Amino acid sequence: MLLRIIMFVLLFVVITLNRSNVIAAEDPIVAVVNGSEIRFSQVQAAHKRLPKKFQRIPIEEILPSLVDSLIDTHLAAAKAMQEKLDKTTEFKLQMEWIKKQVLQELILDKVLKAKVKDVNLLQLYKKEVQKLSTAEQIQASHILLKTEKEANDVISLLKKGSNFAELAKNQSIGPSASNGGDLGFFGPGQMVPEFEKAAYKLKPGTHTKKAVKTQFGWHVIKVVKRKKIEVPNFESMKSKLRNTLLQERVAAFIKGLRKGSKITLFNLDGTSRKQIEN
Repeated sequence: MLLRIIMFVLLFVVITLNRSNVIAAEDPIVAVVNGSEIRFSQVQAAHKRLPKKFQRIPIEEILPSLVDSLIDTHLAAAKAMQEKLDKTTEFKLQMEWIKKQVLQELILDKVLKAKVKDVNLLQLYKKEVQKLSTAEQIQASHILLKTEKEANDVISLLKKGSNFAELAKNQSIGPSASNGGDLGFFGPGQMVPEFEKAAYKLKPGTHTKKAVKTQFGWHVIKVVKRKKIEVPNFESMKSKLRNTLLQERVAAFIKGLRKGSKITLFNLDGTSRKQIEN
């Protein structure tokens, strides 16, 4: 399966990276196929384009497989060219699309490589601190049931004085059942919206009087504690802030490209869907 995935990736790599600018004295030849050289830089490029889980494998460990796949792809591509498949309309259309994708990758890479100044990170950090300083974390427990009726029955038992943790252990279908339903502390955005909205309305020691429906089922929620979120220092957030800033930079760049452009969309029957003027 690994070799099959690599084959698809390397067909792109062989075509796009067999250029003179990647060939240098420190770039050793790893194979020669019918007189054509395959260099280590091409293997490295292939490794970078693998799915993430395969990229985690050190290149040295899968070097033979990568080289074998490059050889197979090289031979298959040569045979296809011999049969003049590179002259077909299908090939030209796919190559045109690949060209655009590579150019998009290169321009976005250029945008991302522009230096991020600490002053910009500090500005973003101050905004995050402002948000976090007013936010709270809550410690909550829940009992997850399949139906609304089951959830309402549990609420009735709680009103009569039943122990929340015991009910969770005996009736909850959630993974926290064995722990009495305890979910620990969580902050804004960490739970599904319906659950979070209901939980944040509760005071410590109280539970929901109505069942709360989410994609997982019906919940009875109890809040145990509330506390202010501890604001992390600048250094510990620096990496996250940089990623956020880079994402914003890319988004702004794309928005800038669209500005002033005219985009017309069509339905499948060829009729105009709508016109976008930026």
